[in-house]
Amino acid sequence: MANITAAMVKELRETTSAGMMDCKAALAETNGDMEAAIDWLRKKGLSKAAKKAGRVAAEGLVAVESSGHTATILEVNSETDFVARNDGFQAFVREAAKIGLMGNGTIESLEAAHFPGSQTTVKDRLQELIATIGENMTLRRIAKLEVSKGVIASYVHNAVTEGLGKIGVLVALESEGDVTVLGTLGRQIAMHVAATSPVALDASGVDQATIDRETAILRDKNAGKPDNVMQKIVESGLKSYFKEVTLLEQPFVHDSSKTVSQVLKEAESKAGKPVALKAFVRYALGEGIEKEEAPDFAAEVAAQAGLKA
Repeated sequence: MANITAAMVKELRETTSAGMMDCKAALAETNGDMEAAIDWLRKKGLSKAAKKAGRVAAEGLVAVESSGHTATILEVNSETDFVARNDGFQAFVREAAKIGLMGNGTIESLEAAHFPGSQTTVKDRLQELIATIGENMTLRRIAKLEVSKGVIASYVHNAVTEGLGKIGVLVALESEGDVTVLGTLGRQIAMHVAATSPVALDASGVDQATIDRETAILRDKNAGKPDNVMQKIVESGLKSYFKEVTLLEQPFVHDSSKTVSQVLKEAESKAGKPVALKAFVRYALGEGIEKEEAPDFAAEVAAQAGLKA
């Protein structure tokens, strides 16, 4: 019986992307023969994950999960929307979001965490799911919000089931006020965020690159104006821009006569205490991922034949 070392298991995992326990079992079955272990995994259908890794995964699900004063939001991608409706995939995403509550809000800590009901990590469990379902899947991003007092409200748009959907939002309200009032307000603001997609909480949160881009656009549109006039145009333009894209300055979708900031101030009388909107997170499924366009087979065949499509 060969001595199966951690280094051997690691090497086999890196070669096949199979789960740790599967790699250990493969090496044990083949008496430590690496090539035979690879074949063993292939026969079991457990090394498929490596072949899927290069495929674009832009579908999937966004999950929200909360516990007390802590909440997480997680995006897990798949290649097709069909997989997003798979019970096994949904169960994995939901469980991974729960596990994220215990971590530090990074994908690395989530991947390394133990997956309940198994002897594997979250990362290994995902590799097993890839091998079983036959599509590339990725743990794309995760965020974690916490408040010392108050609530973290959530909202899922286009939900396929409770807590899972295409757009997910978390809103953190810090307050010692009535939690029922805070919960209702927080959900309304979360729905607002889902609809308007603000870039930051207020102007101070807008990154400098975005400000520079907007400034350049304003200058180009008003080229030739004197410097003193240009400065006023830029200042006024940026002020208008911040009202459009920062959450606290946006007109509230449930009552456009008020800004979100004004709604928060008015809510303090109902809550009985000051209310502060500390943070928000909005994930829209697949945003920022370049999707591969389906090939035009007619054009491709015509090109190969030297004909026009």
